[in-house]
Amino acid sequence: MHSAQSTPLAQIIRDLRKRKKVTLQQLAERIERSIGFVSQIERGLSQPSVEDLHAIGLALDVPSTYFVEQAVSPHQQWLTRPNQRRTLSYARGITDQVISPALSKQFIMLETLLEPGSDTGERSIIDSVEQGGYVLEGELTLWIDEQELHLGPGDAFQITSGVSCRYANRSSSSTKVLWVYS
Repeated sequence: MHSAQSTPLAQIIRDLRKRKKVTLQQLAERIERSIGFVSQIERGLSQPSVEDLHAIGLALDVPSTYFVEQAVSPHQQWLTRPNQRRTLSYARGITDQVISPALSKQFIMLETLLEPGSDTGERSIIDSVEQGGYVLEGELTLWIDEQELHLGPGDAFQITSGVSCRYANRSSSSTKVLWVYS
């Protein structure tokens, strides 16, 4: 699932870090990773995992949706078509496609594709916004406050802000989830 328009995530992260006057070493320390790891992400040589991108957002004092907001073209106000959507690819086999035509600040919609065996990482993510999802296809394992839940097509969930979560696709086929962030 490749889109015609790839997001320059490395550039967004680098520009934000510099604008916040944070050194590579400071950012690496804040997210508990090596300077080399952060440098590779900023040069586009490595993709961060979902948990790494969340940690970078926290370390640079921006909401997790900041990186998605930067990906959407401002001149498309009402609709997006499949070949016009922006894509954020992460390490560990997860890809988000921005399906919101305009980011009204009320909510953002993503279609998340989880390859077989993919996950968000070892650490739980605590988001500052409310979020929910609807499993379109495949199987999703979701941990909310460390409670393990198994979801299939048609299952939906909602997570209030400040509650820890992480997710994975433990199956042998792809999983798609419609994700909504407030």
